[in-house]
Amino acid sequence: MTVICADELGPVIPRTFPPAPAWSPDGHRIKAELDYSRGPEKTWVYGGLRPADGQALTMTASSRNSVFYQQFLQQLEDANPTGQIWIVTDNLSSHNSLSTRTWLEDHPRIHHAFIPVGACWLNLQEGWWRIFRKAALAGRSFANPDDIAYATTLATSQLNSRAKPWIWGRPAPPTRQLRRRYVYRV
Repeated sequence: MTVICADELGPVIPRTFPPAPAWSPDGHRIKAELDYSRGPEKTWVYGGLRPADGQALTMTASSRNSVFYQQFLQQLEDANPTGQIWIVTDNLSSHNSLSTRTWLEDHPRIHHAFIPVGACWLNLQEGWWRIFRKAALAGRSFANPDDIAYATTLATSQLNSRAKPWIWGRPAPPTRQLRRRYVYRV
């Protein structure tokens, strides 16, 4: 049996940042115009983390719907060729839609375990997203969805190269060292 924590990240929006503002001759900082919009080029990143060994699988998509979720499930099934697959995920409509349930009937190895509403912290994929954002997206500007897909692939392969098993919870506190006791003799 394989357990996979799955979730979506996004939208990741391609945008380039203008050059840093300069200083005016009288010593005031020139403000840059805000160049931001939610255009049609937004990209969603689907991710699945296998906590047993820390390996992850990601896929970029132009939308967050049942069709792309089923494609992602197919990739997860192809990456895990034997045994039952349990997907731990939230109860997004695309995860429980009629088309997804119909697709799952043809793939009996895959089972869903939905986390409770408002308890996203139970999904280990959320912690992996934090590491992924830092590795792939932080401080970067993307010109188009292809750049986002390339950064996603590169960051996922780098994170998989140093993956370790994931354990839910906080590590045990270190044992406290005893203070040295001095004995003064006169």
